[in-house]
Amino acid sequence: MSEVAELAAALVRIDSVNPTLIAGGAGETAVARFVAAWLEQAGLAVEVLEPVAGRPSVIGVARGTGGGPSLLLNAHLDTVGTEAMTEPFAARLEGGRLYGRGSYDMKGALAAALLAVADASRLSLAGDVILTAVADEEVASLGTEAVLGRVRADAAIVCEPTELQVAIAHRGFAGFEIETRGVAAHGSRPDLGVDAIAKMGHVLVALEELDRRLQAGRRHPLVGAGSLHASLIEGGQEFSSYPERCLLTGERRTLPGEMLAEIETDLRAAAGDAEVRLLVSREPFEVDERHELVAAVRKAAGTSSVVGVPFWTDAALVAAAGIPTVLFGPAGEGAHAAVEWVDVSSLERCREVYAAVAQAFCR
Repeated sequence: MSEVAELAAALVRIDSVNPTLIAGGAGETAVARFVAAWLEQAGLAVEVLEPVAGRPSVIGVARGTGGGPSLLLNAHLDTVGTEAMTEPFAARLEGGRLYGRGSYDMKGALAAALLAVADASRLSLAGDVILTAVADEEVASLGTEAVLGRVRADAAIVCEPTELQVAIAHRGFAGFEIETRGVAAHGSRPDLGVDAIAKMGHVLVALEELDRRLQAGRRHPLVGAGSLHASLIEGGQEFSSYPERCLLTGERRTLPGEMLAEIETDLRAAAGDAEVRLLVSREPFEVDERHELVAAVRKAAGTSSVVGVPFWTDAALVAAAGIPTVLFGPAGEGAHAAVEWVDVSSLERCREVYAAVAQAFCR
């Protein structure tokens, strides 16, 4: 194996399934310990943050000589679950691809970033190059929120997979619940019962129409249109009774520039007299294409184009902290799927690009 493939494989072999996402998941303790030890051996300053027990994140810093801007490389330690996967932690290398849970999302990129920050430490750069290997990106981003309380940087690359393209925007999301209420009664007494599930049927039709309008409406040049879908539904007591309650959980994907208040207004209009509750929400992300960081990453990557990605990432949190941010990561397939792999040659390229950007930006 190449150096980056060997390191990526070692990371994949460590179970770090997010325990908030999957009950009984291993969490990030073991993989954070591995990363911290690797960074210490590479001669970097290392700090481990653990604001929630069993959910550590690691900060590694290649100290500059002073006076130059700093660059942050951010990658997450946690993975989704392994149901339906065969040997998810075997880290099998075949045909230039590394297979296993987290290989693509995103331990392969973490390996490239680790090697790049070690490379940067030998370049006598003026500015610091900082690696943050964070917990909990797949659920609540506890790790990135924690490290942003400790780390400041002049620019950042979030190393999520982008197929070696420079990504400068992604959509946000808002989770919501809608609850309809009926009146419980015996199924033989329609004069007494009110069907909460039937009420929800009207809401579902209105939500479907709202989604059609969103997808036919305003489009962002890089991430397309907003969207909405119903995710979960539950209700009723038993088949012989009128249901007194029905609960729908859904998700609205949002565009840069959309405000949470207007999203809530649209949902309430679709829900009619049903109760609407907003759950977790995360802002969209966008950086000005003319920013010097974008130019530096494009030059290092050898491309003149930029793209957006449809999924949410911690880039939105990093940018909201006032740090100009881009996304750049490897090629592969199978994020959250039963078969997941990353292209090893793209990991080599990521290492080169991260190190080249550090050299150009942190002089």
